[in-house]
Parts: sequence; structure tokens; C-alpha cells
Amino acid sequence: MNYTGFIFVEGGSEIDSSNWRHPEIVDIVRRSLAEDVGSGDVTTDTCVPVDLIAKGVFLAREPMIVVGVDLLPILYDKEDIEILNENGSCVSEGTEFISVRGSARRLLTLERTALNFLQRLSGIAVMVSKFVKAVEGTGCVILDTRKTTPGLRRLEKLAVRAGGGFNHRFGLSDAVLIKNNHIAAAGGLTQAVERAKRQSRLPVEVEVRNLVELEEALAAGIAHLMLDNFTPELVCRAIRKVAGRAKVEVSGGITLENIREYSNAGPDFISVGAVTHSAPAVDISFRLL
Repeated sequence: MNYTGFIFVEGGSEIDSSNWRHPEIVDIVRRSLAEDVGSGDVTTDTCVPVDLIAKGVFLAREPMIVVGVDLLPILYDKEDIEILNENGSCVSEGTEFISVRGSARRLLTLERTALNFLQRLSGIAVMVSKFVKAVEGTGCVILDTRKTTPGLRRLEKLAVRAGGGFNHRFGLSDAVLIKNNHIAAAGGLTQAVERAKRQSRLPVEVEVRNLVELEEALAAGIAHLMLDNFTPELVCRAIRKVAGRAKVEVSGGITLENIREYSNAGPDFISVGAVTHSAPAVDISFRLL
């Protein structure tokens, strides 16, 4: 994909493992463990012999896309880890995709934190993959949004990539995206665009709510338009009006049931907040052997 106005990382299953060692991610993992353990795992410490060595496996209990395995070396820094399926791998129900060997106490104490990350991130990838499959053959690209779990955005956007989606802007400093409230505060769409172009060299995208605003945005020279809550029929009409003068993104009210109809209308991108804010966790279990 050559267009990079807002998409800062390409999608796909092959993700550079160094991304998972970002200082922010390391900190998230360690804080999550501290949150769970507190002053100590009293159940494990009172029930399990201190010198017991064991092996544990993470098991997929449904078909899924594996995401988050590169976080485990941060957690299991004293244990032997064998990653059997890399990030982005599709596995079937019953697959053992990670094994870890070490102190039984440590394995049990770390279990929930590891599962929380794996289940959440794999769930996002699975949902993204469903949307990607639904638009297959149309040339439309699935984008995520900023509708992420507070503090977990970097991880969740990596999960989107593992599922075959692409990342929209990471945060507010990446690009100018003028929405209805910005337009109202600036005194109008044209005024908002003029102010943005005067004060920033970053890419500018404008959210439009009807065909009148679309025409005004095109007249202002906008190269990336977001059609907000348009029907598929209105998307067709809008794209005919755009006539190649701008990239077109569709957003709002997109579901797995209607996305094919939207993608057939011809937009370049469809952004779907649900892939992060509403993705169900996948079913993964940890078994001590």
C-alpha cells in the first residue's frame, strides 16, 4: 500500500518482535502483574511446595489467531519458554501453542496475567480477521480507531495488524482529523480546514455528515474524507461526486452483517471501532502438567 496519509503501519501477520519489547509495553506487563499479585499469591504459596518444578501449556479451546506470545518472555523471565506458534498464527481448537517450564509456584502466579493478555489480544485479531475476510476482493482496507482500552492502545493496535488490519492514527498528534465538534468550534468546515492547513504540515482528514459537507471539503482541497454514518447508497453517490479527487473512508454503524455492502460501494478504507472496543476474548486455558 503506497498511501500513507494516516496509515502508519501495514497490516499482516508478520510483526517485528521488537515492537513487543517497547518500553511502554514492558511497563504495562509488569504493572499488570503487580496489580494481580499485590503483596503475594497467598493461595499458591500456602498450597504448592516451594521446590516443585512443573511444565505448563497454553491451550486454544477454540479456533483462533495467536497474539501476544512475545509478551511472555517479559513475564516468564526465570522460566524456560517454548513458543510453538508465532504471533499471527492461525491455530485450531486443542492446539498447545506455548509451553513453559519452571517453578510450579511461579507458573501458577503468572497464569492469569498471561491469559488476560493472550485472550484479549487474540480476540481482537480474530474479530479483525472476520472483517478483513468480509471485504476480500473489493480492494477495501480495514482500519482500526482510537477506541481502545485505556493504556493498552499500543498492544491492541499490534493485535489489529496480526489480524490483517491496518492502523489508523495512533494518537492525536499523528494527524489532523477534523470532526463535527471541531467544525462547530471553528465556525464552519472551511474555516476549520483553513486554520489546520495554516498551522500544521500534518495530513488533514475531514469527517463529513452529508453530501453538502462533502462538496465543501473537496472545495477546500481535502485529500482524505471520512463519510460518517452514510448509508451504502449514499456512499455510492459520494464516491461518484469525489471522482478520484480524494481517498474515501467510511465510518459509523459498520457491522459484519453490512460491511460487504459498504465495501462494494467502493471506498478505499472502512474504519471499525468494534474491532477493539467490542472484541470478545478468545477461550484459552493454562494447564499444569
